[in-house]
Amino acid sequence: MAIVVEVDNGSGFCFGVTNAIQKAEELLTRGESLYCLGEIVHNSEEVNRLESKGLKTVDYSNMSSLKGKQLLVRAHGEPPETYQLASESGVNIVDATCPIVTKLQQRVASAYSEMQLVGGQVVIFGKKSHPEVVGLIGNANGAAIIIEKVEEVAMLDCSKPTVLFSQTTMDGEDYVALGEAIKQTMDTLIPNGSSQLKVVNSVCGSVSNRKPKLAEFSSRHDMVVFVAGKKSSNGKVLYQVCKDANPNTIFMESAAEIEESMFEGINSVGVCGATSTPLWLMELVAEKIRAI
Repeated sequence: MAIVVEVDNGSGFCFGVTNAIQKAEELLTRGESLYCLGEIVHNSEEVNRLESKGLKTVDYSNMSSLKGKQLLVRAHGEPPETYQLASESGVNIVDATCPIVTKLQQRVASAYSEMQLVGGQVVIFGKKSHPEVVGLIGNANGAAIIIEKVEEVAMLDCSKPTVLFSQTTMDGEDYVALGEAIKQTMDTLIPNGSSQLKVVNSVCGSVSNRKPKLAEFSSRHDMVVFVAGKKSSNGKVLYQVCKDANPNTIFMESAAEIEESMFEGINSVGVCGATSTPLWLMELVAEKIRAI
C-alpha cells in the first residue's frame, strides 16, 4: 500500500525571506548582476537554486571589489558599518532587511542610547554568530551583551538597569524563562531590583505562531520529515516542536537523504519545515517518499 504523504501548508518561507528572494529573482530575471552579502537564506538547496540563476554570494572581504555593483542585504539585516562600507566602496545596496528586523534594530539603538544615560546595559538573547545578532550588536555600538542560554545569566551584572531583547527566531518559551531568571537575580541583589528590567517582546510571530499548528500536524502522522538547513535557527526550534509531538520525527536537508528503509511499516508521513525552507523543496521530498 502506498504511503500517504501530507505537506504542511503552514510551513515554508516567512514574509521576510519571501521578500528577499522575490527582490533577488526580479533583478536576476532582468539579467542584472546581483551579489548577496552572505547566504540569502539558511537553506543550501535554495541558495544553490538562486546561484544557478546568477546570484553570487560574497562576504565583507569582497566589498572593495564591488564598486558599481548591486549588493543585496538579506532579511537578517546588517549593522550600520556595512552600509558605511558599501557607501565608501561605491556599492549599490538592495536592502531586503525584514521590516520586523529593521524595527528591532531601531529599538535596540534607542535602548542603547537610553542605557548610556543611566549606566545600564542592553542584553540580547541569541546566537553570537547569527547575522541578525551581528546587526543588532552594531546598532548598540558593539556594546550589547549576548546571552545564548538561561544558564549564562550569572555572567550579567544584574545590579544595572537592563533592556532585554531576543533574536527574532529564538524560542519564545526560553526567552520568557531568561527574563524570569534575570528578574529573580535582580530581586535577590536589590529589593524590587527587577523594576530596572525592561523585557521587549521581540520573538517573531512567524516562528512562535507556527508551534501549536506544527505540533498538531506532527501528531497526526506515523512519521514526520522535517526539512531545513542545518544553519537555520528557527529550524532547530521548530524541529524540536515536531519531535516533542511525534518522537518518530527525522531532520533532513534534501530529498537526496531519503532511503526506502526509513519508511518500513509507515502508513502516513507529514512533511514540514522551517521559515527558511522553500515549499518546492518540501514538495520534492514528499514526491520522493510517495515514489517508494
